[in-house]
Amino acid sequence: MSDALRLDTCLDQIASQLPALTASCRVVEALAGAARQIAHLLARGPLSGDLGAVIGESLDGDGQKALDAITHALVREAVIASGAAAFASEEAAAPEWLDPAGEVAVAVDPLDGSSNIDTLAPVGTIFSILPARHASGADPASPFLQTGRRQLAAGFFIYGPRTALAVTFGNGTRIFTLDPVSGAFLAPAPPATVPAATREYAINGSNLRHWEEPIRDYIVELKQGRNGPRGIDFNTRWLASMVGDAFRILGRGGIYLYPADERQGYEGGRLRLVYEANPIAFLMEQAGASATDGRIPILDLQPAHIHQRCPLVFGSADEVRRVAQAYERAGQPSSPLFRRRSLFRSTSNVAELFA
Repeated sequence: MSDALRLDTCLDQIASQLPALTASCRVVEALAGAARQIAHLLARGPLSGDLGAVIGESLDGDGQKALDAITHALVREAVIASGAAAFASEEAAAPEWLDPAGEVAVAVDPLDGSSNIDTLAPVGTIFSILPARHASGADPASPFLQTGRRQLAAGFFIYGPRTALAVTFGNGTRIFTLDPVSGAFLAPAPPATVPAATREYAINGSNLRHWEEPIRDYIVELKQGRNGPRGIDFNTRWLASMVGDAFRILGRGGIYLYPADERQGYEGGRLRLVYEANPIAFLMEQAGASATDGRIPILDLQPAHIHQRCPLVFGSADEVRRVAQAYERAGQPSSPLFRRRSLFRSTSNVAELFA
């Protein structure tokens, strides 16, 4: 499309207008190159080998897939080529210093949703870019232990029926689509705006018995539909791929919930704050949506360590507020009346996007 915005043009404009973001633009450009290679591998499927084969242990205990290792290597090479100062990956036990002259630190989940490799469900690469905060002899984890509010840029590549990039530099969220003919990432539409209201929610309902009471009450209320206190029907959408659900929400709204629960290893949530929750929260807020752990906005959480986990709820602002309100009320005495009434009745406007 001749009138579509090219990613390289967009990055040039950002770098010329905001020189402090030049290093971040170089990282995004380099990651786009890695994403093209990953998209090519995925498009070939089993012709590229058994990408879903378990080849070792992973930090989350699910086993490292062959494509996890491949994407980690491709993304790491791209980040090194960009001149970044530090690199952290969900596939690596510890972060590393790269270039002493670098200005930014890059945290990456190289392959979100890797359990879907063999099913043609969407998978993705999530990234977060932070100020490097150099210090002589400092732990290479130190740049990554900043709140999400400090992010300079963030986004994800999603590999599905098409390959796309959702990215923000703090002035709105743009979605670029990879043109398989030219190899360019193009944005034919204006910045994404997530509607405040929605009738779609994404959660793994099989875990209902393990959830905290605020989440359980909220979901039960949605399931009651037009016969319940909300008076409208809701639809469930669950891809078991966070980037897939996030992409849908950026396009048409919705709410995604991955709460903490009572299972061993899930008490503090399951998703990684630095690699997953922070970049998704930044994208959502810049598109007029919200993100919370139920009690605190995700971007205000202070990471204590590089692989810290957290609960994550994001999407349409009205529904995220209802979840937060449910947690606020959880401290009140429990009663049948409370369990049957609506958790939050007011609505609010979507936060304005930067043009």
